Amino acid sequence: MIDQAVTDLLGYALRAGLIEECDRIWAANRLLQALELDSWEEARSVQERPLEEILKEILDWAVETGRIQDGTASRDLLDTELMGRLTPRPSQVLREFHARYQESPEAATDWYYRFSQDTDYIRRYRIAKDMKWVTPTAYGDLDITINLSKPEKDPRAIAAAKTAVQSGYPKCQLCRENEGYAGRIDHPARQNHRIIPVTIDGKDWFFQYSPYVYYNEHCIVFNGQHVPMKIDRSTFRKLLDFVKQFPHYFVGSNADLPIVGGSILSHDHFQGGRYCFAMEKAPVERTVSFPGFEKVEAGIVKWPMSVIRLRCGDDECLVDLAEKILAAWRGYTDEEAFIFAETDGEPHNTITPIARMRDGKFELDLVLRNNLTTKEHPFGVYHPHEELHHIKKENIGLIEVMGLAVLPSRLKGELTDLADALVEGRDLWSSETLEKHADWAEELKSRYSFTRETVWEILQKEVGAVFATVLEHAGVYPCTPEGREAFLRFINHVI
Repeated sequence: MIDQAVTDLLGYALRAGLIEECDRIWAANRLLQALELDSWEEARSVQERPLEEILKEILDWAVETGRIQDGTASRDLLDTELMGRLTPRPSQVLREFHARYQESPEAATDWYYRFSQDTDYIRRYRIAKDMKWVTPTAYGDLDITINLSKPEKDPRAIAAAKTAVQSGYPKCQLCRENEGYAGRIDHPARQNHRIIPVTIDGKDWFFQYSPYVYYNEHCIVFNGQHVPMKIDRSTFRKLLDFVKQFPHYFVGSNADLPIVGGSILSHDHFQGGRYCFAMEKAPVERTVSFPGFEKVEAGIVKWPMSVIRLRCGDDECLVDLAEKILAAWRGYTDEEAFIFAETDGEPHNTITPIARMRDGKFELDLVLRNNLTTKEHPFGVYHPHEELHHIKKENIGLIEVMGLAVLPSRLKGELTDLADALVEGRDLWSSETLEKHADWAEELKSRYSFTRETVWEILQKEVGAVFATVLEHAGVYPCTPEGREAFLRFINHVI
């Protein structure tokens, strides 16, 4: 069995262009070393089958022969090592990327994205498990995903991690030192990972794809140094420098404060890709202007969060204006609108910026954020309120801001159980799993009759409606006449 699997893995690597025919014996010996085999006999023929199937066969054999434990973390460490032994060196990858960039930026990223999948750094078969749908709302079509591709923590891995020697290398999962790293039971292996250097604002940054791919060509652009997230003038300059080099991509930054930021604040990074989110499609509902920046097209976007859109052919002019807006917002208090720049010395105001090219001009969306907490809203005033936590409790980061809900994996099972309970008329309050959804479900029952044929369509639609409300809660200015009046007070404050 193992001889056929190794033969098939070599055949896959040849077809994917990871190795050449002259590399075959060398590559075979590299695989044998990882599998603790002294010899093998090449199968008579290669079976062209999916990579997932080949690797599963090898991993099952490794478990049966006692080489690894049967857990996700242990299996991932071994299959990543195997693929890493077939992945070209960074210098080879860079030469290929730059050669294709001479043809066009799109040609370079097309190749790199496919390469990142062929090496199994992006596990296509796991991404395919994600649940995805689109919900029409007053703000446009919102993307809803229940993420199932990010592996759950294995209890055995958690137990092993407790007794493992703690390491500070790499400092986090975004550091450049992850390239080629063998991994640990508490840190993913990255032998099959390759990164691309980019220079933005004169600084050394790097470009890679997210292994979890929440949307098409989901990329991460990260600082070569392990430094915290910070939104400032340099952020706007870097974002525009990146889209100048890759005009077919958008790129944005999470905010730099807790609650309104992303899950990693310790390492400065952006996220981008080749996808058009609902926020990008949203129109400007009211044009505005800023003194001294008459050549910049500006306006308030029709979106549940509070977005100022700036557009200009002169990128330096956009940087100047964005810096001015950021500085004004950092220190802005409007008690009538319940916006406070700081309380007890703790700053609350920041911005989530997104950059793109549109019709040959630079475009910046500046999303105003505030992380104030109160006794009534201990998780955040401008954060999903508690009645929505049964669906979404986590921070509203860059991806959600733009209109794509990344919902927790628990919802797949919970919504399946809820669908059955609604059709069967079961008591939700008696279920430990479904009790959190009971109030919401009771309200739905007042509006719908549930059948096997309709229940999933209704639940998907209503989960999307909850996400639209999540975004409304995260907006500092409500989409009401009073909210827009308060929004304009801030814009008039920017001088």
